[in-house]
Parts: sequence; C-alpha cells; structure tokens
Amino acid sequence: MLEAAEAKFLGKKTKYPQKYDPNFLVAVPRYINRKIYGIYEENLPFTGIDVWHAWEVSFCTQRGLPVSGVVKLLYPAQSKFIVESKSLKLYLNSFNMEQLAEDRTQSINTFLKIVKKDISKLLSTNIEITFFKNDEKDKGFDYLDYPLLENINTTANIVFKHYTENVKLLKKSSNKTVKSIKYSTHLLRSNCKITNQPDWGTVYIYLKGRNKPTPESLLSYIVSLRNENHFHEEICELIYKRLYDYFTPEELMVTCIYTRRGGIDISPSRSSHPHLMPKHLTNSTILSQKLLRQ
Repeated sequence: MLEAAEAKFLGKKTKYPQKYDPNFLVAVPRYINRKIYGIYEENLPFTGIDVWHAWEVSFCTQRGLPVSGVVKLLYPAQSKFIVESKSLKLYLNSFNMEQLAEDRTQSINTFLKIVKKDISKLLSTNIEITFFKNDEKDKGFDYLDYPLLENINTTANIVFKHYTENVKLLKKSSNKTVKSIKYSTHLLRSNCKITNQPDWGTVYIYLKGRNKPTPESLLSYIVSLRNENHFHEEICELIYKRLYDYFTPEELMVTCIYTRRGGIDISPSRSSHPHLMPKHLTNSTILSQKLLRQ
C-alpha cells in the first residue's frame, strides 16, 4: 500500500505555482523501504549523505531581474525523512517570479536562507545548501579509477535473464590475493515506485575484505534491478545492504548518481566508514564534474 505522502504529487497533473509556497514540500519517512531489507534506524549499517542538484533554479531581484543558477543540497542518511522529488521541484519553481532583494547577491542570500529553513524544518535535520552562479566551473571528480563493469572482457559473454532483484546472482571470487575492488557501471536502471517511470543512473562500488564479488556476478546483480520500483535513495541502500550481508566486508561504499529528471538529480552515497565518502560529491561548496547523462 502506497503511503499518501509519496503519492501526493507523483503521477498526478499538477498546476505549477505562481508564488512562493513551502506547502508544496513533502517529507517521506525512510523506514517505509528500509524495514523491507532489515535496515533499522537505531542500528544503521552505514553512514551516508543524499546529494541533490537542482539545475534550473531561478528567482528575481526587486528590480525584476531574473537570477538563475544551480543549487546543491545535502542532508544526512541518518535523517528520518527524505524530501519527495516532485514536491521539491514544485517548491523551487514557486520562487521563479518572487522578487527577493535589492540586487543579485542579496537575492541569492535571501533564497538560500529561506530554502535552508524550510527544508531543514521539513526533514527535522540540518541541511547544507550552496547556490552556484552560471559562470562557475565544475571542480573535481571522485571516481576516475573505477573501471566500468560492462567494459571488462569477462563480462562480454554474460547472458542476462534476470530483471527483478536477485541476490542469488552474487558470487564470491576465488581470488584471495586482491584486497579490495573498485567497479562502476552506467547500466543502473530502476523505476519510480509511484509512476513506474524509468530512472537511469551510474553506480560506483568500493569493497574491501576477504570475500569479494566477481565482476560478472556484480554486473548481473546490478542489471537485475532494472524492473525494481524504488526511489533513488532506496536503490542505493538496497545495493549496499545486499553486499554488506553477503560479503561481510571490512569496508564498503556505494554511490548512485542518477540522471536528472525535471531539472533535478539525486546522488545518494552510503559507506561503512566516513573516510570512504566521496569528497567532491559530498562537499556542498563544490560543484563536482558531471557525468555525461547528468
């Protein structure tokens, strides 16, 4: 049964706001999905951050001059709620015609103050937020040394048959000399749990420990998520929990960077230790290098 909060706007025709309105924001409890996979808030098996990029933010000065740019918003995986993506889109669009302050700089500061207050209140947690003007450059990338699973020779002859999540596809590597692995794939796809629309993404996985997945089985497992219906954050936590339970690693990090939809992308990251978190992606003051489809 779908929670009313999740389906308030998703999948429904919605009139776009013409003035600032924080009532568009919708909070969704994380426990709804976590309990299915044995993830409990009082004993989370990870630390993490949800990173949001809003690429189409705009408002006006009191002289009527439009101001536009990109917003990067972060909040912790330990929060009890996530913000529902379409509600955030509608909320940010409610600023489009608002005249906030005398000049550009003051308007940006006013916007950030309002958004930080509204979303922190909604989620009952402190958020970080930065506004990037259009003349700022991308800086840094965290995943240059993560080879693509689909480009590895041994994965070329896989016959893919499973498109709903199948943890039995994961197999342990017999190679005990390799201490850790780093892999990525652009073949992540899941579906919105409300609208069933496809969500495309890239997943990055670091795992250190005695037991490690074979690249073939890891790719097969990621592909098996293709018809799963979950929010982005839920998919990231699902992958993490399956790897955590099956391989009992010393260290583990999973990051999912999704393609933008409606001008917003979501990039959740989960790790066993804080030092494994991607330093550029999870820094609210850095607009890290975009992926091709981001």
